[in-house]
Amino acid sequence: TAQIFADVRTYWSPDAVKRVTGYDLEGVAAGGILHLINSGPATLDGTGRQTRDGKPVMKPYWEVTPEEAEACLDATTWHCGIREYFRGGGWSTRFRTRGGMPVTMCRVNLVKGLGPAMQIAEGWTVELPDAVHETLDERTNPTWPTTWFVPRTTGSGPFRDVYTVMNNWGANHGAIGYGHIGADLISLCAMLRIPVYMHNVAEEQVFRPSAWTAFGANEPMGADFRACANYGALYG
Repeated sequence: TAQIFADVRTYWSPDAVKRVTGYDLEGVAAGGILHLINSGPATLDGTGRQTRDGKPVMKPYWEVTPEEAEACLDATTWHCGIREYFRGGGWSTRFRTRGGMPVTMCRVNLVKGLGPAMQIAEGWTVELPDAVHETLDERTNPTWPTTWFVPRTTGSGPFRDVYTVMNNWGANHGAIGYGHIGADLISLCAMLRIPVYMHNVAEEQVFRPSAWTAFGANEPMGADFRACANYGALYG
């Protein structure tokens, strides 16, 4: 499916949202939310106006109906790019992603002395009441497309809580795809010899080549780094 490209711009804690809007975050958002917002356009599939079984989804392009394409356009407004970002002009798309979609955010960081390294965060999109969204959106730029995202937290490590996910994220961008596809990305990275240094995929869902166990069966993340370094990049 198409990927939403966005800044991992802001962490909003429950206390901060309550202070500026009077609203109590609830459900999967009860521990706080991340404001994913791009300074310009983002894929219109990210509106969440495509549906399957009555639920919002992002479909492969060959499954998108003309009516769904029109709905994505109808949910989008177009705004002049602000000059400090787009001095040559152009347009920014503004929309708000529908809540309830399982999504996976990922990023490949190029680290000096290491090379490419991947991080992955599975979670969900969430919706906020209109007035709450407008207040929070004005803190950045209301002409940009917004996705409110909650990663699945584990209570420890880089996924201890929502803020810690953002604090451990490389730079400030991510690619957000539909579905919980972290296990597939981990397997793909092993094939390409790209170590994964941060993810929240359950251990039983992770598949890497059996040779990886020789590099530390009790420490799979460290083993991934050692195996990738030992076997070398598949494409150099």
